[in-house]
Amino acid sequence: MKIKTYHIKTWGCQMNEYDSARISDLLRHHGLEEVDTAEKADLIVLNTCAVREKAEVKLYHQLGRWKNLKKNNPACLFAVGGCVASETGKKIRARAPMVDIIFGPQTYHRLPEMIQRVESGFGPQIDVSFPQVEKFDFLPDNSARTASAFVTIMEGCSNFCTYCIVPYTRGGETSRKVDDILYEINHLVENGVKEINLLGQNVNSFQGLHHDGSICSFAELLYLVNEIEGIERIRFTTSNPIKFNQDIINAFGDIPKIANYLHLPAQSGSDRILKLMGRPYTSDDYRDMIRRLKLVRPNISISSDFIVGFPSETAEDFAQTMKLIDDIRYDGSFSFIYSKRPGTPAAEIDDPITLEEKKERLSILQNRINNLAMQYSREMLGTTQRVVIDGKSQYGGFLCGRTENNRNVNFVGPDSLIGSLADVEIIEVLPHSLKGKLL
Repeated sequence: MKIKTYHIKTWGCQMNEYDSARISDLLRHHGLEEVDTAEKADLIVLNTCAVREKAEVKLYHQLGRWKNLKKNNPACLFAVGGCVASETGKKIRARAPMVDIIFGPQTYHRLPEMIQRVESGFGPQIDVSFPQVEKFDFLPDNSARTASAFVTIMEGCSNFCTYCIVPYTRGGETSRKVDDILYEINHLVENGVKEINLLGQNVNSFQGLHHDGSICSFAELLYLVNEIEGIERIRFTTSNPIKFNQDIINAFGDIPKIANYLHLPAQSGSDRILKLMGRPYTSDDYRDMIRRLKLVRPNISISSDFIVGFPSETAEDFAQTMKLIDDIRYDGSFSFIYSKRPGTPAAEIDDPITLEEKKERLSILQNRINNLAMQYSREMLGTTQRVVIDGKSQYGGFLCGRTENNRNVNFVGPDSLIGSLADVEIIEVLPHSLKGKLL
């Protein structure tokens, strides 16, 4: 390759973060050096997310801010990848001719080949196809050397919730082979990783193949990961209530290494709205899952996703969502006003709710969950928490770690602890973090 340096900007979920890290591994494997700003780079990669409305607007605004970089360095290449690229494809080139390469979430392993074709004069390259999990066979080893690392175990979604664009941008559900996943995790452990976060659009739908051709369930995979020496904590995201079965609940009871935390998106507490969303469970089904989970993990922290203002949501529907929140007593949430995504069934539903009303409902919901989360934080005061130490805090003189229930803890300690786990006493509760004392 003629280009020597690259810069990656990432928008979106943990899957996007993982993809960007693997793109970085791939480019380094081909001799490129990562730089900290786009201005210094010969290759600028923008890895996008299409889940929220106005994702395209955000993309073009960013490209507009970068357009002078092409003028200053005509040899500079621009690549747009991820879900927006998958959703819009050639339209990106029509609006932003500066873009040389467009690739989807399933084709970033072909990026070096696409770069070489551009450099050889074959013109702009576009590949937003869905070759399932082929890419993992062409990626170098995961180079993460942090305390915690992501490992994608499956991709795509086959549920087709009426509001969601993911099945159209990432394709249907496909699972990686079990041996490949275990190899990647073992490699990460050799690099010093202590905590593994298993990733998938619907992670508990995992159906990977063993080397003998038999199918491995997600619960079985949890037991296999638990057996890997050196792993001290296991997380996974994102779960879907549709496939959150008793075998997974049993794993929480059997495997202490699974973090005492679960993110299980409910989306709504109204059965009518859940049906319109294409979510084939009821609010009572969801409550029962949490009830059974708490039989084996009484103090587990639960977080969720909520969509407020889904088309036709009434005040009574919203009240039922608030009732679910009060019943479960969540420790956190990702909550948003409904975002219309073109091409999804929900985009065709009449939506008489005003934006002001949606904002008011969102504020009520977020304030309630924030108050619950603060109560849980106060209950942690004086307790000892085992934290994964990620690095130095943004506050001078402190290290930063994360508790099992995903609280950031800042405390004084030697840099030699970075990348390990340690016991910390919680001595102060702050609005968005905790302060601790190393034990």
